[in-house]
Amino acid sequence: MRVAVMGSGGLGGYFGALLARGGADVSFVARGAHLEAMRRDGLRIEGGPGPFHLEHVRATDEPGEIGPVDLVMVCVKLWDTEAALQQLRPLVGP
Repeated sequence: MRVAVMGSGGLGGYFGALLARGGADVSFVARGAHLEAMRRDGLRIEGGPGPFHLEHVRATDEPGEIGPVDLVMVCVKLWDTEAALQQLRPLVGP
């Protein structure tokens, strides 16, 4: 299953990482310093099912680079929801 996570903070990062660990093809949409850290260091999860580290994650600030997916998880702050929804059109296909 192809999954895109819009908003890769605590909630999006956690659930996206669990899906990736379970075998899903997950792409993360992030921005700023967090995006650069994910590209450089991967994604480390400390809580929940125990600590684990995804060394390599697909992370971008441009949803169009990902293309259509089976599931889009919108995990942004309330005040960013409208802008996120406008950006996700390339993820849902025609």
